[in-house]
Amino acid sequence: MEEGKMDENEWRYHGEGNKSLVVAHAQRCVVLRFLKFPPNRKKTSEEIFQHLQNIVDFGKNVMKEFLGENYVHCGEVVQLPLEFVKQLCLKIQSERPESRCDKDLDTLSGYAMCLPNLTRLQTYRFAEHRPILCVEIKPKCGFIPFSSYVTHEMKHKVCRYCMHQHLKVATGKWKQISKYCPLDLYSGNKQRMHFALKSLLQEAQNNLKIFKNGELIYGCGDARSPVADWRELAHHLKPFFFPSNGLASGPHCTRAVIRELVHVITRVLLSSSDKGRVGALRPGLRGPRVCEASPFSRSLQRQGKNTPERSGLPKGCLLYKTLQVQMLDLLDIEGLYPLYNRIERYLEEFPEQRKMLQIDGPYDEAFYQKLLDLSTEDDGTVAFALTKVQQYRVAMTAKDCSIMIALSPSLQDTSSDQRPVIPSSRSRLAFSVSVLDLDLKPYESIPHQYKLDSKIVNYYSKTVHAKDDAVVPTRLKESEDCTLVLHKV
Repeated sequence: MEEGKMDENEWRYHGEGNKSLVVAHAQRCVVLRFLKFPPNRKKTSEEIFQHLQNIVDFGKNVMKEFLGENYVHCGEVVQLPLEFVKQLCLKIQSERPESRCDKDLDTLSGYAMCLPNLTRLQTYRFAEHRPILCVEIKPKCGFIPFSSYVTHEMKHKVCRYCMHQHLKVATGKWKQISKYCPLDLYSGNKQRMHFALKSLLQEAQNNLKIFKNGELIYGCGDARSPVADWRELAHHLKPFFFPSNGLASGPHCTRAVIRELVHVITRVLLSSSDKGRVGALRPGLRGPRVCEASPFSRSLQRQGKNTPERSGLPKGCLLYKTLQVQMLDLLDIEGLYPLYNRIERYLEEFPEQRKMLQIDGPYDEAFYQKLLDLSTEDDGTVAFALTKVQQYRVAMTAKDCSIMIALSPSLQDTSSDQRPVIPSSRSRLAFSVSVLDLDLKPYESIPHQYKLDSKIVNYYSKTVHAKDDAVVPTRLKESEDCTLVLHKV
């Protein structure tokens, strides 16, 4: 960043989460990511620099190793003129969602992260004239816990996402329950993947967003926003997926365009743009391959059909690699929490050891190597507890990451186009796939995760499952014996 040339008018508000805010440059394919803090919380410039540098190091030394360098873009920490940051903060304030304004953008340190704009194709530094579509998917956790430490039987049958939906609707975060189930998307079965993607499009919540030329056109800008209209979305998508049946408008056209989008996203998700690299982890999938709460599974059961087994994800694709990292959660939070307490007791006795344990970094090669130990035999040591806690934090990061799929009509002369291409009904689409939101989850959040897990399962068991159990006695359970008694007439 060249100090003399920073102009806040060249940057626009792009989006924000709980801990950071992002602005995008109007011409160049870059974004700036700033940390956010509550108004009363003050951090020194050195602390903010170290926090951002840790994010960069974790991406470079850990997530890039697990997911592959084609998918992970680490960026760099930059120092900006304070006057530019203050003016930028004033400029974008009116565009921020009200629900996010409880925290302020850091205007005191001057530090930010400079990253590629992942809503654009990842081989060009400058914005292209070709239209670019970007689909952002937050797939969430793709497996059901297999740990023997799980005490709630429900967790072995229903995935965390499907259970959490009921609590979120009950507390007013969302208006209705989504039909999306992560296990369907991670199944590798095209029918299940199509169902999962259509469900996300119907009820996007904060798990799906669509950008056109860097502008958000679909998805929740705010938790309370209504679900966007499919007709409006189809209008935006027509230049990319003009219906092969020639229809230019109407419900048939809308359905055809949405169907084509789902088909293309599925093909991209199953593709591998990281040749020759298979993740360093091979925990192997255990536990059920379907979630009992998935509407897809339930509809098949109603039709008397068996639920299809997962077709399996290709080993080079990003979904496969992401799932492998998620499965570093070897013990589930129920088995992990006592180990966290073991570390806490040790730190109470030896507080000076915190740095040596690498809880707050540095996230270097040594940190990465310890994550490869997949043993679950507890020898009672702090070292064992620490390895499992760090693996859990990395797994939680993979459970909350976003996958960015950028698509653009490919030029007829593809010899100059170095990017992978996928066919659609109208044309060939060049694409790039990237991962976003790869900050290591905080060590301090483990007690909160433990309480939240219990809250989610208890609520689901008391409401939804209790309701299901009440319905069962009215029908004959398959496993029950039936005795026919004949009375003399």
